[in-house]
Amino acid sequence: MMPALLSTTYFGPVQWYQKLYRHHQVQIEAHETFVKQTFRNRCLIATAQGTQALTVPVVHQPGATTAEVRISDHGNWRHLHWQAITSAYGDSPFLEYYEDDLRPFFFERQWEYLFDYNWDIMLKMCQLLDFQPHPTRTTQWTESGDFQDFRTAISPKHPAADTAFQPRPYYQVFASRHGFLPNLSILDLLLNMGPEAIFLL
Repeated sequence: MMPALLSTTYFGPVQWYQKLYRHHQVQIEAHETFVKQTFRNRCLIATAQGTQALTVPVVHQPGATTAEVRISDHGNWRHLHWQAITSAYGDSPFLEYYEDDLRPFFFERQWEYLFDYNWDIMLKMCQLLDFQPHPTRTTQWTESGDFQDFRTAISPKHPAADTAFQPRPYYQVFASRHGFLPNLSILDLLLNMGPEAIFLL
């Protein structure tokens, strides 16, 4: 299987983690010009009202690469994200089990750069999912070349066709209201399925 080239993600979708799990070699793009309204600083969770987007505010820096983008402290977003997650998944089988692993990303430490924040989230999610990938950061802008390029394909607004990813339904708290909602944040899969989550990747 060809190496994969991925964008950075904030609690990325199941599809993103599938690539990380299945490809033996993965590079995370750090030197692209930052793209707004993408999974780079946004994740999707399931709530009683339907899908909700949680967005990390960033400092506006025209022309900045993803690695240069700083997190903004505007709007008390950490508290709001944590409140949204704990409210949405309060009745999920595994929130209580993983709560102490997730809380530090909102309260006990602050990251300056979005890329570093996302990187540490990725490492923790992989630990909780129980697999050990070996991703590397790009050292310069990377052309697709010898990679399967998913940087723009995995997108909340305009996803590209991906025959290798067929969402597999699993238990969701609000499925009786909304039906199964595919390709949400890895948080949705982890908090609903716990140790069995890896079998859905």
